[in-house]
Amino acid sequence: MIDNPFVTNGYVGPEYFCDRVEETKTLIDFLTNGNNIALMSPRRLGKTDLIKHSFNQQAISDHFHTFVVDIYATDSFRDFVNVFGKSILETLKPKGRKVWEGFLNVLMSVRSEITFDINGNPVWGLGVGTMTPPQTTLDEIFAYLRTADRHCLVAIDEFQQILYYNDNKNIEAELRTQIQRCPNANFIFSGSQRHLMSEMFLSPARPFYQSVVPMSLGPIPFNRYWTFAELQFAKNGGRCITQDVVEEVHSRFQGVTANVQRIMNILYMQTPAGGVCTKDMVDPAIDTYLRISSEAYETLLKQMPEKQRNVFLAIAAEGRVKSISGGKFVHKYRLPSVSSVVSAVKGLLEKDFITETNGEYYVYDHFFMLWLQRRNLM
Repeated sequence: MIDNPFVTNGYVGPEYFCDRVEETKTLIDFLTNGNNIALMSPRRLGKTDLIKHSFNQQAISDHFHTFVVDIYATDSFRDFVNVFGKSILETLKPKGRKVWEGFLNVLMSVRSEITFDINGNPVWGLGVGTMTPPQTTLDEIFAYLRTADRHCLVAIDEFQQILYYNDNKNIEAELRTQIQRCPNANFIFSGSQRHLMSEMFLSPARPFYQSVVPMSLGPIPFNRYWTFAELQFAKNGGRCITQDVVEEVHSRFQGVTANVQRIMNILYMQTPAGGVCTKDMVDPAIDTYLRISSEAYETLLKQMPEKQRNVFLAIAAEGRVKSISGGKFVHKYRLPSVSSVVSAVKGLLEKDFITETNGEYYVYDHFFMLWLQRRNLM
Protein backbone atom coordinates (compact mmCIF):
# COMPACT_ATOMS: atom_id res chain seq x y z
CA MET A 1 0.00 0.00 0.00
CA ILE A 2 1.39 3.39 -1.01
CA ASP A 3 0.86 6.13 1.59
CA ASN A 4 0.25 8.84 -0.98
CA PRO A 5 -1.87 7.79 -4.00
CA PHE A 6 -0.71 10.71 -6.17
CA VAL A 7 2.41 8.99 -7.43
CA THR A 8 5.17 11.20 -8.86
CA ASN A 9 7.88 8.68 -9.69
CA GLY A 10 6.49 6.44 -12.41
CA TYR A 11 3.92 3.72 -12.94
CA VAL A 12 3.21 1.57 -9.87
CA GLY A 13 -0.06 -0.14 -10.80
CA PRO A 14 -3.54 0.35 -12.26
CA GLU A 15 -5.10 1.54 -8.98
CA TYR A 16 -2.94 4.68 -9.08
CA PHE A 17 -3.27 5.28 -12.82
CA CYS A 18 -5.72 7.92 -13.96
CA ASP A 19 -7.99 7.26 -16.96
CA ARG A 20 -6.33 6.85 -20.41
CA VAL A 21 -8.90 4.12 -21.13
CA GLU A 22 -9.23 5.02 -24.82
CA GLU A 23 -5.49 5.49 -25.30
CA THR A 24 -4.75 2.16 -23.60
CA LYS A 25 -7.24 0.37 -25.84
CA THR A 26 -5.79 2.05 -28.94
CA LEU A 27 -2.24 1.00 -28.07
CA ILE A 28 -3.25 -2.57 -27.32
CA ASP A 29 -5.40 -2.89 -30.44
CA PHE A 30 -2.71 -1.66 -32.80
CA LEU A 31 0.12 -3.59 -31.16
CA THR A 32 -1.76 -6.88 -31.06
CA ASN A 33 -2.59 -6.43 -34.73
CA GLY A 34 1.03 -6.19 -35.83
CA ASN A 35 1.57 -2.42 -35.98
CA ASN A 36 4.46 -0.22 -34.90
CA ILE A 37 3.53 3.06 -33.21
CA ALA A 38 5.13 6.49 -32.93
CA LEU A 39 3.80 8.03 -29.70
CA MET A 40 4.42 11.78 -29.68
CA SER A 41 3.66 14.44 -27.08
CA PRO A 42 5.49 16.87 -24.79
CA ARG A 43 7.17 15.34 -21.76
CA ARG A 44 5.28 14.98 -18.48
CA LEU A 45 1.99 14.00 -20.05
CA GLY A 46 2.48 10.36 -19.11
CA LYS A 47 3.66 8.58 -22.26
CA THR A 48 5.90 6.13 -20.39
CA ASP A 49 3.25 5.37 -17.76
CA LEU A 50 0.68 4.79 -20.51
CA ILE A 51 3.02 2.31 -22.19
CA LYS A 52 3.69 0.46 -18.92
CA HIS A 53 -0.01 0.47 -18.07
CA SER A 54 -0.83 -1.00 -21.49
CA PHE A 55 1.89 -3.63 -21.14
CA ASN A 56 0.39 -4.50 -17.73
CA GLN A 57 -2.98 -5.45 -19.23
CA GLN A 58 -3.76 -9.16 -19.55
CA ALA A 59 -4.18 -8.96 -23.31
CA ILE A 60 -0.47 -8.05 -23.44
CA SER A 61 1.14 -9.53 -20.31
CA ASP A 62 -0.26 -13.03 -20.84
CA HIS A 63 0.99 -13.38 -24.40
CA PHE A 64 4.01 -11.11 -25.04
CA HIS A 65 7.47 -10.31 -23.78
CA THR A 66 7.48 -6.55 -23.16
CA PHE A 67 10.51 -4.28 -22.88
CA VAL A 68 10.74 -0.57 -22.08
CA VAL A 69 14.08 0.90 -23.17
CA ASP A 70 14.70 4.45 -21.92
CA ILE A 71 17.42 6.06 -24.05
CA TYR A 72 16.98 9.64 -22.76
CA ALA A 73 20.41 9.65 -21.10
CA THR A 74 22.27 8.07 -24.03
CA ASP A 75 24.58 10.11 -26.22
CA SER A 76 26.10 7.53 -28.57
CA PHE A 77 25.28 4.41 -30.58
CA ARG A 78 27.41 2.36 -28.18
CA ASP A 79 25.42 3.71 -25.27
CA PHE A 80 22.15 2.91 -27.07
CA VAL A 81 23.12 -0.73 -27.60
CA ASN A 82 24.31 -1.01 -24.00
CA VAL A 83 21.02 0.31 -22.61
CA PHE A 84 18.99 -1.81 -25.04
CA GLY A 85 20.71 -5.04 -24.01
CA LYS A 86 20.64 -4.24 -20.29
CA SER A 87 16.91 -3.40 -20.40
CA ILE A 88 16.07 -6.72 -22.03
CA LEU A 89 18.15 -8.71 -19.54
CA GLU A 90 16.71 -6.90 -16.50
CA THR A 91 13.17 -7.54 -17.78
CA LEU A 92 13.80 -11.26 -18.44
CA LYS A 93 15.58 -12.02 -15.13
CA PRO A 94 12.41 -12.31 -12.98
CA LYS A 95 10.92 -14.77 -15.51
CA GLY A 96 13.38 -17.52 -14.64
CA ARG A 97 16.65 -19.04 -15.77
CA LYS A 98 15.33 -20.69 -18.91
CA VAL A 99 14.00 -17.37 -20.21
CA TRP A 100 17.07 -15.24 -19.56
CA GLU A 101 19.43 -17.95 -20.74
CA GLY A 102 17.68 -17.81 -24.10
CA PHE A 103 18.84 -14.21 -24.39
CA LEU A 104 22.38 -14.76 -23.11
CA ASN A 105 22.94 -17.69 -25.46
CA VAL A 106 22.54 -15.33 -28.40
CA LEU A 107 24.79 -12.59 -26.96
CA MET A 108 28.11 -14.14 -27.91
CA SER A 109 29.92 -10.81 -28.39
CA VAL A 110 29.50 -9.69 -24.76
CA ARG A 111 29.02 -13.02 -22.96
CA SER A 112 32.39 -12.77 -21.23
CA GLU A 113 31.47 -9.36 -19.79
CA ILE A 114 28.30 -10.55 -18.04
CA THR A 115 28.81 -11.62 -14.42
CA PHE A 116 26.59 -13.52 -11.98
CA ASP A 117 25.52 -12.63 -8.44
CA ILE A 118 25.55 -14.99 -5.45
CA ASN A 119 22.10 -16.29 -6.44
CA GLY A 120 23.28 -17.18 -9.93
CA ASN A 121 21.42 -14.35 -11.62
CA PRO A 122 23.14 -12.51 -14.48
CA VAL A 123 24.38 -8.96 -14.03
CA TRP A 124 24.86 -6.67 -17.03
CA GLY A 125 28.23 -5.24 -16.07
CA LEU A 126 29.25 -3.80 -19.39
CA GLY A 127 30.67 -0.34 -19.58
CA VAL A 128 30.18 1.62 -22.77
CA GLY A 129 33.76 1.07 -23.86
CA THR A 130 33.71 -2.73 -23.42
CA MET A 131 31.34 -3.40 -26.30
CA THR A 132 33.31 -3.96 -29.52
CA PRO A 133 31.84 -3.48 -31.98
CA PRO A 134 28.33 -2.35 -30.88
CA GLN A 135 26.89 -3.24 -34.30
CA THR A 136 27.57 -6.92 -33.62
CA THR A 137 25.81 -6.74 -30.27
CA LEU A 138 22.83 -4.98 -31.84
CA ASP A 139 22.62 -7.74 -34.47
CA GLU A 140 22.56 -10.30 -31.65
CA ILE A 141 19.85 -8.40 -29.74
CA PHE A 142 17.64 -8.44 -32.83
CA ALA A 143 18.49 -12.11 -33.40
CA TYR A 144 17.03 -12.77 -29.95
CA LEU A 145 13.91 -10.72 -30.73
CA ARG A 146 13.43 -12.70 -33.96
CA THR A 147 13.66 -16.08 -32.18
CA ALA A 148 12.17 -15.39 -28.73
CA ASP A 149 9.61 -17.88 -27.45
CA ARG A 150 6.96 -15.14 -27.35
CA HIS A 151 6.18 -12.24 -29.63
CA CYS A 152 8.05 -9.19 -28.32
CA LEU A 153 6.82 -5.64 -27.80
CA VAL A 154 9.62 -3.09 -27.46
CA ALA A 155 9.04 0.50 -26.38
CA ILE A 156 11.99 2.82 -27.01
CA ASP A 157 11.44 5.92 -24.89
CA GLU A 158 12.72 9.34 -26.04
CA PHE A 159 13.52 7.84 -29.42
CA GLN A 160 14.54 11.18 -30.97
CA GLN A 161 17.74 10.92 -28.91
CA ILE A 162 19.27 8.76 -31.67
CA LEU A 163 19.57 11.90 -33.82
CA TYR A 164 22.26 13.25 -31.49
CA TYR A 165 24.63 10.28 -31.84
CA ASN A 166 27.89 11.24 -33.55
CA ASP A 167 29.30 7.72 -33.79
CA ASN A 168 26.62 6.39 -36.15
CA LYS A 169 24.90 8.78 -38.56
CA ASN A 170 23.11 5.89 -40.31
CA ILE A 171 21.33 4.61 -37.22
CA GLU A 172 17.83 5.46 -38.53
CA ALA A 173 18.34 3.35 -41.65
CA GLU A 174 20.02 0.54 -39.71
CA LEU A 175 17.24 0.31 -37.13
CA ARG A 176 14.58 0.45 -39.85
CA THR A 177 16.27 -2.47 -41.64
CA GLN A 178 16.60 -4.50 -38.43
CA ILE A 179 12.94 -3.94 -37.58
CA GLN A 180 11.76 -4.90 -41.06
CA ARG A 181 13.58 -8.20 -40.64
CA CYS A 182 12.02 -8.86 -37.23
CA PRO A 183 8.43 -10.13 -37.65
CA ASN A 184 8.48 -11.51 -34.09
CA ALA A 185 8.52 -7.99 -32.58
CA ASN A 186 6.60 -4.75 -32.75
CA PHE A 187 7.80 -1.38 -31.55
CA ILE A 188 6.58 1.78 -29.86
CA PHE A 189 8.79 4.78 -30.59
CA SER A 190 8.00 7.31 -27.88
CA GLY A 191 9.29 10.87 -28.10
CA SER A 192 8.75 14.30 -26.58
CA GLN A 193 10.56 16.50 -29.10
CA ARG A 194 7.73 16.44 -31.59
CA HIS A 195 9.45 18.45 -34.31
CA LEU A 196 12.20 15.80 -34.46
CA MET A 197 9.80 12.88 -34.14
CA SER A 198 7.62 14.30 -36.92
CA GLU A 199 10.63 14.67 -39.21
CA MET A 200 11.69 11.09 -38.60
CA PHE A 201 8.31 9.44 -39.10
CA LEU A 202 6.33 11.81 -41.32
CA SER A 203 8.96 12.98 -43.82
CA PRO A 204 9.06 10.98 -47.12
CA ALA A 205 12.85 11.39 -47.21
CA ARG A 206 13.44 9.52 -43.92
CA PRO A 207 13.85 5.73 -43.41
CA PHE A 208 10.93 5.39 -40.96
CA TYR A 209 8.41 7.10 -43.26
CA GLN A 210 5.07 5.21 -43.38
CA SER A 211 6.42 2.50 -41.08
CA VAL A 212 4.34 3.43 -38.02
CA VAL A 213 0.91 4.47 -36.83
CA PRO A 214 1.40 8.03 -35.48
CA MET A 215 -0.33 8.65 -32.16
CA SER A 216 -0.40 11.80 -30.05
CA LEU A 217 -1.16 12.18 -26.35
CA GLY A 218 -2.98 15.15 -24.86
CA PRO A 219 -3.76 16.15 -21.25
CA ILE A 220 -6.22 14.10 -19.22
CA PRO A 221 -9.59 15.94 -19.34
CA PHE A 222 -10.52 17.73 -16.12
CA ASN A 223 -13.70 15.78 -15.40
CA ARG A 224 -11.83 12.46 -15.51
CA TYR A 225 -9.00 13.72 -13.34
CA TRP A 226 -11.51 15.16 -10.86
CA THR A 227 -13.23 11.75 -10.53
CA PHE A 228 -9.83 10.12 -9.96
CA ALA A 229 -8.72 12.70 -7.36
CA GLU A 230 -11.99 12.59 -5.41
CA LEU A 231 -11.81 8.79 -5.21
CA GLN A 232 -8.16 8.77 -4.08
CA PHE A 233 -8.84 11.28 -1.30
CA ALA A 234 -11.93 9.41 -0.12
CA LYS A 235 -10.54 5.87 -0.06
CA ASN A 236 -7.33 6.82 1.74
CA GLY A 237 -8.18 8.04 5.22
CA GLY A 238 -11.62 9.43 4.41
CA ARG A 239 -10.24 12.70 3.12
CA CYS A 240 -12.32 15.07 1.02
CA ILE A 241 -11.29 17.44 -1.76
CA THR A 242 -13.59 20.03 -3.28
CA GLN A 243 -14.03 20.19 -7.05
CA ASP A 244 -12.79 23.77 -7.28
CA VAL A 245 -9.40 22.68 -5.87
CA VAL A 246 -8.84 20.10 -8.60
CA GLU A 247 -10.14 22.52 -11.22
CA GLU A 248 -7.71 25.21 -10.04
CA VAL A 249 -4.68 22.88 -10.12
CA HIS A 250 -5.66 21.31 -13.45
CA SER A 251 -6.19 24.74 -15.02
CA ARG A 252 -3.07 26.31 -13.51
CA PHE A 253 -0.87 23.63 -15.08
CA GLN A 254 -2.84 23.13 -18.32
CA GLY A 255 -3.57 19.55 -17.34
CA VAL A 256 0.07 18.45 -17.62
CA THR A 257 -0.11 15.19 -15.71
CA ALA A 258 3.23 15.26 -13.89
CA ASN A 259 2.77 18.85 -12.70
CA VAL A 260 -0.80 18.27 -11.54
CA GLN A 261 0.23 15.08 -9.73
CA ARG A 262 3.08 16.93 -8.01
CA ILE A 263 0.76 19.51 -6.44
CA MET A 264 -1.96 16.96 -5.67
CA ASN A 265 0.69 14.89 -3.87
CA ILE A 266 1.49 17.87 -1.62
CA LEU A 267 -2.20 18.73 -1.08
CA TYR A 268 -2.90 15.15 -0.05
CA MET A 269 0.13 15.22 2.24
CA GLN A 270 -1.13 18.40 3.92
CA THR A 271 -4.72 17.20 4.36
CA PRO A 272 -5.19 15.17 7.57
CA ALA A 273 -7.22 11.95 7.60
CA GLY A 274 -10.88 12.89 7.69
CA GLY A 275 -10.02 16.46 6.68
CA VAL A 276 -11.07 18.62 3.75
CA CYS A 277 -8.69 20.03 1.11
CA THR A 278 -9.81 23.52 0.09
CA LYS A 279 -8.82 25.99 -2.59
CA ASP A 280 -6.87 28.23 -0.22
CA MET A 281 -4.34 25.40 0.17
CA VAL A 282 -3.28 25.47 -3.51
CA ASP A 283 -0.88 28.43 -3.48
CA PRO A 284 0.91 27.30 -0.29
CA ALA A 285 1.35 23.85 -1.88
CA ILE A 286 2.91 25.42 -4.98
CA ASP A 287 5.11 27.60 -2.75
CA THR A 288 6.29 24.49 -0.92
CA TYR A 289 7.42 22.84 -4.13
CA LEU A 290 9.12 25.98 -5.46
CA ARG A 291 10.95 26.44 -2.17
CA ILE A 292 12.40 22.93 -2.11
CA SER A 293 13.27 23.18 -5.83
CA SER A 294 14.87 26.64 -5.63
CA GLU A 295 18.49 25.49 -5.39
CA ALA A 296 18.11 23.15 -8.37
CA TYR A 297 16.61 25.91 -10.54
CA GLU A 298 19.31 28.33 -9.44
CA THR A 299 21.97 25.84 -10.53
CA LEU A 300 20.30 25.19 -13.90
CA LEU A 301 20.10 28.89 -14.62
CA LYS A 302 23.75 29.45 -13.76
CA GLN A 303 24.87 26.53 -15.92
CA MET A 304 23.21 27.90 -19.06
CA PRO A 305 25.53 29.67 -21.51
CA GLU A 306 24.87 33.41 -21.33
CA LYS A 307 23.19 33.68 -24.76
CA GLN A 308 20.90 30.75 -24.03
CA ARG A 309 20.07 32.13 -20.58
CA ASN A 310 19.11 35.54 -22.01
CA VAL A 311 16.85 33.97 -24.64
CA PHE A 312 15.38 31.59 -22.05
CA LEU A 313 14.50 34.49 -19.76
CA ALA A 314 13.02 36.42 -22.67
CA ILE A 315 10.79 33.49 -23.65
CA ALA A 316 9.74 33.05 -20.02
CA ALA A 317 8.86 36.75 -19.77
CA GLU A 318 6.84 36.62 -23.00
CA GLY A 319 5.01 33.43 -22.00
CA ARG A 320 4.62 32.09 -25.55
CA VAL A 321 6.61 33.29 -28.55
CA LYS A 322 5.42 32.67 -32.09
CA SER A 323 7.91 34.70 -34.11
CA ILE A 324 10.99 33.52 -32.27
CA SER A 325 13.36 34.95 -34.88
CA GLY A 326 11.32 38.07 -35.54
CA GLY A 327 12.89 41.45 -35.11
CA LYS A 328 10.19 42.59 -32.67
CA PHE A 329 11.04 39.86 -30.14
CA VAL A 330 14.78 40.39 -30.56
CA HIS A 331 14.55 44.16 -30.06
CA LYS A 332 12.02 43.99 -27.20
CA TYR A 333 14.40 41.93 -25.06
CA ARG A 334 17.61 43.51 -26.38
CA LEU A 335 18.97 40.24 -27.70
CA PRO A 336 22.18 40.41 -29.80
CA SER A 337 20.88 39.25 -33.19
CA VAL A 338 18.39 36.99 -34.94
CA SER A 339 21.09 34.42 -35.72
CA SER A 340 22.18 34.21 -32.07
CA VAL A 341 18.56 33.75 -30.98
CA VAL A 342 18.08 30.91 -33.50
CA SER A 343 21.25 29.23 -32.24
CA ALA A 344 20.23 29.65 -28.59
CA VAL A 345 16.74 28.30 -29.25
CA LYS A 346 18.22 25.19 -30.87
CA GLY A 347 20.31 24.53 -27.78
CA LEU A 348 17.40 25.17 -25.40
CA LEU A 349 15.18 22.78 -27.35
CA GLU A 350 17.82 20.06 -27.29
CA LYS A 351 18.17 20.41 -23.52
CA ASP A 352 14.37 20.48 -23.00
CA PHE A 353 14.42 23.89 -21.33
CA ILE A 354 11.86 25.07 -23.85
CA THR A 355 9.44 23.28 -26.15
CA GLU A 356 7.47 24.14 -29.26
CA THR A 357 3.80 23.52 -30.05
CA ASN A 358 2.12 24.70 -33.25
CA GLY A 359 4.91 27.18 -33.91
CA GLU A 360 4.87 28.65 -30.40
CA TYR A 361 7.86 28.40 -28.07
CA TYR A 362 7.51 28.38 -24.28
CA VAL A 363 9.32 27.27 -21.11
CA TYR A 364 8.93 23.53 -20.78
CA ASP A 365 8.94 23.33 -16.96
CA HIS A 366 5.99 25.34 -15.62
CA PHE A 367 7.46 25.26 -12.12
CA PHE A 368 10.69 26.74 -13.44
CA MET A 369 8.73 29.61 -14.97
CA LEU A 370 6.82 30.18 -11.73
CA TRP A 371 10.11 30.24 -9.85
CA LEU A 372 11.46 32.85 -12.28
CA GLN A 373 8.34 34.96 -11.74
CA ARG A 374 8.66 34.75 -7.95
CA ARG A 375 12.31 35.78 -8.19
CA ASN A 376 11.54 38.61 -10.63
CA LEU A 377 14.20 37.25 -12.97
CA MET A 378 12.17 37.68 -16.15
